[in-house]
Formats: sequence, structure tokens, C-alpha cells
Amino acid sequence: MPSVQRLLDERVAAAMRAAFPEAADLPAIVVPAQDPRFGDYQANGAMALAKRLKRKPREVAEAVLARLDVSDLAEPPEIAGPGFINIRLRPDWVAGEIGKVNRIEPDQPEDRLGVPRAERPETVVVDYSAPNLAKEMHVGHLRSTIIGDALVRMLEFVSHRVIRQNHVGDWGTQVGMLVAYLDHALDEGSLAPANVIKDMLKDLEDNYRKAKALFDTNEAFANAARDEVVRLQSGDQETVGVWKTWRKLSLYHCQQVYGKLGVGLGDGDIRGESAYNDDLPKVLEDLRAKGLLTESEGAQCVFLNDADRKPLFVAKDGSPLPLIVQKSDEGYLYATTDLAAIRYRVNELHANRILYVVDARQSLHFQMLFACARKAGFAPPDVELVHVAFGTMMGPDGRPFKTREGGTVKLMDLLDEAEKRAYELVSAKSPDLPETEKRDIAHKVGIGAVKYADLAQSRTSDYVFSWEKMLSLDGNTAPYMQYAYARVRSIFRKGGHEAEEHRQDAAPIAVEAPAEIALAKMILRFPEALDRTLEDYRPNVLAAYLYDLAQAFTAFYDACPVIQSEGPTRANRLKLCDLTARVIARGLGLLGIETAERM
Repeated sequence: MPSVQRLLDERVAAAMRAAFPEAADLPAIVVPAQDPRFGDYQANGAMALAKRLKRKPREVAEAVLARLDVSDLAEPPEIAGPGFINIRLRPDWVAGEIGKVNRIEPDQPEDRLGVPRAERPETVVVDYSAPNLAKEMHVGHLRSTIIGDALVRMLEFVSHRVIRQNHVGDWGTQVGMLVAYLDHALDEGSLAPANVIKDMLKDLEDNYRKAKALFDTNEAFANAARDEVVRLQSGDQETVGVWKTWRKLSLYHCQQVYGKLGVGLGDGDIRGESAYNDDLPKVLEDLRAKGLLTESEGAQCVFLNDADRKPLFVAKDGSPLPLIVQKSDEGYLYATTDLAAIRYRVNELHANRILYVVDARQSLHFQMLFACARKAGFAPPDVELVHVAFGTMMGPDGRPFKTREGGTVKLMDLLDEAEKRAYELVSAKSPDLPETEKRDIAHKVGIGAVKYADLAQSRTSDYVFSWEKMLSLDGNTAPYMQYAYARVRSIFRKGGHEAEEHRQDAAPIAVEAPAEIALAKMILRFPEALDRTLEDYRPNVLAAYLYDLAQAFTAFYDACPVIQSEGPTRANRLKLCDLTARVIARGLGLLGIETAERM
């Protein structure tokens, strides 16, 4: 079944075409109403239509309304203001639709809750997380990892073929620095020969910082690091052996973090910079063959121009800004590797869409990269390239989140702290729970709180990290949502009912009280919330919907007795309770957040 919003959009668009065939390309713009007093949905397309036709919006809206037939699902629509069309769903239609959503088909064990599968499933490559293996994962990797994971879950749920790509930084100068630092540390005696790489990885961040400081200040060390890169690229057996050991151990650290976060990234999803090394000279050859390469100060560059041969990208001084693909010392850059990755994803993975879940500060890089890939023919017009940009996690001081000493916060330390604080919260609220259950709830609440606090924000905005807010049982937080789910489940425990017994039929679920009707309508909005989330890859849209659903349930629970009611009323209200819990659990699951049966 299509979402209610999509169904109404199709009906209004058909009425607009019937009334004004000359403007058939304009959308209906059906959106949820801001104020339920005036209806459930509002169609705003008549406004744009009137502007094009140079007619009065209300006159255009009246012509559209005369041809709009929604009598099977809504009360007679009304025109409001200058030309908005307000639509209110009929309770009997809502009752029938919510009944269809309730039934879980025996041959379809997946509870879809009204969400349709994609009409034209695509192959979607999602590039996310991508830690630099020279360092331990830190808070800077959190947003890419959990936003990417949430988008993967949602795209898979609507039946796209999703290919995860963890484009780890496992090549280039940083690798040469660390390999050279191993020799340096052994020479000066700060590391023992036995298990030298494991010892170094115990504090990878500190050792990387020392190696970087040496690289920046010691010319001999810098040259040694560059030599190691050359040896690595040429396949020197000893250097490659050290690199493989270091890479394996670094990835093990990453997998521990992914396991704690509950993120579905495994070894099979890793395709780092090193995987494209052999293809980089070919990328340059192809760019040269297409006449796109220009030498500038010894470097190989791509200057991108528009159809009028004007520069697409310019520096602050107005000079053309190039995409550099090979340095003057013949070394390659991120842009070269990213171009090779696009070719691989298009030609080998057959991607229809490629999503890059990467910090907003890389926006210019991706604009130039995508423009170059198009120009070179690496990404044909029918392959969508999307930079899913996100802002920065800030500390209370309004600056990027750091330790009290000003250092980088390791991601595993942050997650451990979240579990610790959640355990204290659970122990205070439910001291009589068994220890194993308290630990389980603490994990779900702590990790869920960190994820939800991020995903509930507009991804393009910076946000301030606050333990107090994210672990609060009030407001739009994971603990509040998890508690809402647990409270619904407690209704079934207290009443001695099994939720599954209410999922066997698709009979209408009668809704009469205003709070019942409001809750049922909110449940029906789950598919459109998912639609709107995936339109612009914004998980906060789904989070906001779930919060609205939880609030609608609270209003329903306060106004409509469930266990105390009798007969069909009790059965119908239990179905509404069960559906609410199922949507919350599914919605949180799509955000990568677990639920607990009690808290």
C-alpha cells in the first residue's frame, strides 16, 4: 500500500492536470498539516500553479477542488487562506487501513507496517565510516558511521540492493610515517623488538602524533617516510609485511568499535585506499586521453569549466581552482583514489546511486570530484552521486568535542562512558532488576542515547554533545523512546495478553475517541516518514516522527483506558498499543537503536 501522503499527492496532481493541462508538470505538494484543527494534510500546489498561470490562487484552488475526488478516504476538502486545500481523513477509512497494516501475512514474516517495497529497486553504494587506520577511531568518526548505518538499514528495508563500502585510510604518507617510526622507535629504544607493532597500537594516537611531529620537523625522518611509501607502492616484501600486520591489527580495533556500536560493517565491506593503488596510473592515462590533464607547477591537474569555458571552481582571488590528481613528486592524492573508486563502483558494482556520508567540510572536494567524474565519463549521467554531508559534534564550549586536556576523544572511551552512565541510571530507577538485565538495558540505553542524540539532529547542523540531555527520560531522546516502547509492552504483561494474538487478521480497527483517531492516523504516517527521510537522507525526520508517535500514544493512554475497557473496545485498543510498539521498535531499529522489554 502506498503512503497516505503519496496517495493524496497522486489524487491532487491528477485534479491539477485535469483542471489545467498546460501545467501538468507542477507537483501537488501535499504535506502533513501543521495544525490538526484544520485537517490532516494540506495541498499547496495551487499556489505555484496560480503563479505560473498568473491567476488568483484561490480561483485556481477552486478549479482543482472541483475535479478532486477523495471521497473514498476523506471528508469533503476545504480551501483555506489564499489557496491551500485542507484534507481530513475519514475515521472509517482510517479504521480499515490500520487494520490492513496490523496483519502480518504468514508467508511474509517481516513486519512491514504498511511500508511498500521500492517499485524500481536500485543498487546503492554507501561509503561511510572510513577511519584513518593510522589512528584509533575517535568521535570524529561517529557521525559518518551511525548516519551511514541508519541510511543503509532504511534503504535495505525498502528493498534496494545496498553495498557498504568502508573506504579506510590504509595507504599513502601516513603509512610511510608509521613504518618509518617503527624503525625510529626501535633505534632509540622506546619500543621493544618483540611484538613491536602490537605495542605501538596500544596507543596508536600518541605514536601517530609523535610520527607526525617528526615528519614535520625532521627532514631525514620525512625522507625515510617517503622512501617507505615508495617501497610499499613498489611491493617491497618487508615493508608490505609490516603494512599487512599493522593493517590487520588496526582493523581489529575498528571492528571492536563497530561491535559495540551495533553497526553492520564487516571485513567484507572494507575496500580501502590500497585497493585502488594499481588503478591510479590508469586513471591518469584516461584523464590525459580525454584532454583533461594540465600540468601546473609540476603537478597534474584537472581544471573544470562550464559550457562557456568559464571556470566552475575559483579560489578567493578569482583564479581557477584545479583538482590535483598527481603531485609534482608523482605521488597521488585523495582525489585520484576517489576517482578510481567511482570507476570501480560504477563498472564493477554496477551502482545506480553512490552516497558519500562524509563531513560537510569536504563539500568542495566532492563538488570537484563529481564534476571531474562526469567530465571524464567515469560516472555516466544515470548514476547519481550524492554527498551526504554532516556537521560537527561540539563540546559545551561550542568548539569541536575534545577531552578536558584538549586531546581527541577516543570513540571506544565515549561508548564505555555512555554504558557506565546508563547503568547508573537503570540501577537508580530499577534496583531490583537482575544484574545481567541491568547490564543489557544499560548497553541498549547508553549506546542508543549516543546514536539518537546525533541522528535526531539535522545532519547538516553542528550540535552540542550533552550527557544530561541525551540520557534524559524526558524530551526527544533515546531513553524516552525506549521507555515508551517498554511501557506499551508492560500493558500486555499486566493484562496477561500476548501481542501476537492481535496480529492475525486485517479487520478494521474501530477508532472513535479523538485520541484513538489521532494515534491511528499517526501510525499510518510511518511509511511517509520513511519516504521523507530517504528523500534527502535525513534520519532526523524519522526520529521526529517517532517522537510524535510516542506523544500521540501518551495522549491516547491518558484518555483511553486499555486493560479496564471491555469487549471489542479492549481488543481494538490493544491492537493500537501493539502497533505503536511495533512501529517504535521498527523505527528505532532502522536508526540502529535497540529496544528493551522493560526499563
